[in-house]
Amino acid sequence: MKRRLIIFSMLAVTLIIGLTFWVGHNAGSKTYAKYRAIGSTVNWHDPSENQPYPNLKKVSKLWIYVSTKNQRVYLHGNGKVIYTMYCSTGRASSPTPKGTFHIQAQRGKSFYNATSHEGANYWVSWLDHGVYLFHSVPVNKKGQYIPSEAEKLGTPASHGCVRLTVADAYWMYKNIPFGTKVVIK
Repeated sequence: MKRRLIIFSMLAVTLIIGLTFWVGHNAGSKTYAKYRAIGSTVNWHDPSENQPYPNLKKVSKLWIYVSTKNQRVYLHGNGKVIYTMYCSTGRASSPTPKGTFHIQAQRGKSFYNATSHEGANYWVSWLDHGVYLFHSVPVNKKGQYIPSEAEKLGTPASHGCVRLTVADAYWMYKNIPFGTKVVIK
């Protein structure tokens, strides 16, 4: 009896862990099976996943899905999710626009907005040519990251942009091609 209880407990734990790592999602008219899990603790300095970023030279049909519900950015290519990033989209008072967009030509290493007293590093525009961006967690006017804002990563916290970890923002800035489709729901 004790042995059965141990085996049952191990199976239950395995099932719970397995379900935690697989989340189904319906994006548009296609069902995308099983997004890859990422770490449970957000380290806003590091990559979201514990694996190398995708080599986009080996990826066909690249597009980006931003889930405002899950606060995640899913890079799609080759018919599947190839990388998942933590993000923070807009707060209720300043929501992130929803719809289908494309990566625009504007990108840069840093910016600062004196009105909001925040800036960010490694930005890539996806709407209104420099207004709505993918970018790092916020910085102050001295270019220092603001820990109290960075720790909000994974929850709605921005003024409408899509905040990413520093490493993820840098990778997007260096690698995401102009014209890449961005779907935000």
